[in-house]
Order: sequence, then C-alpha cells, then structure tokens
Amino acid sequence: MGPAMRGSRTPAVRPKTSDLQNKSRTLSRHRRNKIAHAAHTTLVKVDQWGRGDALQGDLAGAIERAVISAGERKSKKSV
Repeated sequence: MGPAMRGSRTPAVRPKTSDLQNKSRTLSRHRRNKIAHAAHTTLVKVDQWGRGDALQGDLAGAIERAVISAGERKSKKSV
C-alpha cells in the first residue's frame, strides 16, 4: 500500500462563528463598510471577523457593537 493522503486521518478545522458573525456575512458590501467605519477599522477586518478569523479582542468587540447598532437602526426603520 502507498502512503495515505495528507490530512486524510484528521478532521477539517472549521472556525465556530456566532449568529452575529453569520449575520454580518449576509450584509451588503456598503453596509459592511459602514460597520467598518463605525468600528474605526477596515472592510477587510470586518470580513475576517465574519469568517471567524482571529482578531484582537478590542477590535472584535468594536465590530460586534457596530453590527448590533446597525441591526437596531435597521429594525427601527422597518417598524
């Protein structure tokens, strides 16, 4: 028998994402850019956070607060 395929014995590592992160991935680029501006960061960092990539704690917290406030504004508008 030949050598086993690389990685065939270990499960794939997938980051756990929260509901907030999943919600941010469904938003348009324009809305994610507004979130980035509110969190004083870049669109790239917001997208990385949405995928579950590791970010600094204070930056991740700022993005979370911006996503929550964007959701609250949107829900008030529709009521």
